[in-house]
Amino acid sequence: MFFWGVSFIVRKRTLSAATSLAVLFSSAALVAGTAGHAAADSNKVLPVSSVGDMVVDGVHQKIFISDPYLGKVVATDYAGTVLATATGLPGVTGLALSGDAGSLYAAVPGADVVVSLETQTVTETARYAIGEGTDPQHLALAGGKIWFGYGNGDHGDIGSLDVSGAEPVVTLAQDAETNYSGAPRLVSSPTNPNSIAAASSYYHRFKVGVYDVTAGTASRTARTADSVSNRSMINDLAYTPDGSRLITAGAGNQHFVWQSSDLAEVGAYASDHHGAAVAVAPDGTVAAGSDSSYGKDVFVYRPGETTSVRQYDFPGTGTSSGGDELADGGLAWEPGGSRLFAVTTAYGANARLHVLDTPTMSAPAVTVKVPATAPVLKPLTVTGTVTASLPLPAGTPLTVTRYDVDAPQGKVLGTKALGANGAFSFTDTPTAGGGVTYKVEYAGDATHNGASATAKVEVSRNKTALTLDRNGLTVNFNTPVWYTATLGPTYKNREVEIWADPYGPEPKKLLRRGTVNSEGKLAAQLKMTRDTWVSVNFAGDTRSAPAEARSAVYTRAGLTTTLSRHYKWTKIGSTWYQTYHQTADPMIAAWHNSYPNRKTRLDLQIWYGGAWQHVASDYFQLNANGMAYVTVDGDGAAGYRFRVRSAYIDGSSGDSANTNAYGGWKYFNFTS
Repeated sequence: MFFWGVSFIVRKRTLSAATSLAVLFSSAALVAGTAGHAAADSNKVLPVSSVGDMVVDGVHQKIFISDPYLGKVVATDYAGTVLATATGLPGVTGLALSGDAGSLYAAVPGADVVVSLETQTVTETARYAIGEGTDPQHLALAGGKIWFGYGNGDHGDIGSLDVSGAEPVVTLAQDAETNYSGAPRLVSSPTNPNSIAAASSYYHRFKVGVYDVTAGTASRTARTADSVSNRSMINDLAYTPDGSRLITAGAGNQHFVWQSSDLAEVGAYASDHHGAAVAVAPDGTVAAGSDSSYGKDVFVYRPGETTSVRQYDFPGTGTSSGGDELADGGLAWEPGGSRLFAVTTAYGANARLHVLDTPTMSAPAVTVKVPATAPVLKPLTVTGTVTASLPLPAGTPLTVTRYDVDAPQGKVLGTKALGANGAFSFTDTPTAGGGVTYKVEYAGDATHNGASATAKVEVSRNKTALTLDRNGLTVNFNTPVWYTATLGPTYKNREVEIWADPYGPEPKKLLRRGTVNSEGKLAAQLKMTRDTWVSVNFAGDTRSAPAEARSAVYTRAGLTTTLSRHYKWTKIGSTWYQTYHQTADPMIAAWHNSYPNRKTRLDLQIWYGGAWQHVASDYFQLNANGMAYVTVDGDGAAGYRFRVRSAYIDGSSGDSANTNAYGGWKYFNFTS
């Protein structure tokens, strides 16, 4: 008699319980508002790779910037938009605007000339030769003449150009005795049309001189002492509006002030690193600039004050670390206005024009601090400070706005008073969970810009009770099962979703979405065909946290077993047997609900010695319809009784989509 061999593997399988229920709470506990720039400040890239000088034409509202490296002068409007360009000016550096703003004069050392440009079109109208090898670099207008500083690092001097006659007249070497280091920088007095000042532009020697040019030549009236120490080359200089003082920008972290009558040092303005520029407004406001990559770039001082009301730090735009650097001479006030213009340079990038709209106003800095986390409907404390170069008095009103999921556009909580020493503190009770942002805003006044800052707290919502029945249930194949979700108390939302996630690649299926009844319950039905995760989800609301509950429900594989080819039925005891001639081969047909690569296990037993004894078990592949057909050779089996059943074994029958299932025994025997 032939029986099939035994071959099977036993493997324990459980449904995965992995789920993502993590809630992340994070907070920006301290956030500071911007303090260095007014919202309207702007900057624009210029088609300039180097900066020699900058002048502002208030009549035509233009800014002229010279580019020594590219040999051109660029004219822009007050926003930095390029209007015109004059080229063919090798090494062009110093610029000076005529009194009627009709002509712009440019010193062109590469050609040893001073060029006159018409300001409307920025076209060249005249070119005046100064002398071969003179290298004129800096200009000033006084006494009806054009004055220029010329020379090199070893020696610099002052010359004049008179273009009032039929032919231009150049006069050189008007102060050989002072022996400036480098072509001296020049500036005209705002009150005396016949006075100019000069300063060394190279680091060998520190020299500043004042000249009366009434007689047509430069007559020195004052000069700094040779004993002045700890000074170096001067990158810029400017008169105060009354002409009584000169301010120089050079080495060190101060801009020094000199009495113009005798050039005695009479004060200083604190700056940073290396003085690059200085500009004085008609009302006496001083802008002191430094080329500091890692510090402040511009310090603004109101008239009569030695503590800056405003500081600026320009960000980096080039390829090197640190911020952009203020160009030498790169500061100028808008004539008749309050705006300040600044030109910066950066390694590997073009220059930029910065328009500083409110440089004389203090720029407060607001900080806001909140707890990292807080519970909903519980008071929390918001603290912070408002600091400014012009301190704000206690009682200054601050507007507070709260942003949350209920009010994403913000809900104004009213005003809070600033306390002593610029500090504030108040309590608030958040009414919604999730990210809650507090914005504290100072509106500004006649001497202060507005400022604001925000801080975010993660507000935890109340825990939500949610359950789902049937967890751990095992049912037969194709059994309809009702699942009931129960939702506990919530704030507003009473809707839940019930989902089924059957084993295998089949996607999740929404069984029901709806509002729970008065008892907090919602039910859904599913006909079970595989092991399945059934879950209920609650999305939460502004005060109730999201929740999920899951039930693992196991489904036995569907199966049937039939025998065929028997010639009669025989009752032995109380059991009916299908009877075969031993020359016939019984056909066993086994069915399971289909699944890829699924097999059935057939168990065969024989009645022997008064009991059923195990003969063999083996697995047989099912076809696409879930069927397996197996024959048994009955040769020599006459007089014996057998029984057979089919079984699905989770993990051993080729898959794990269902739970173990065993079919009923089918009994058969053989006769001769």
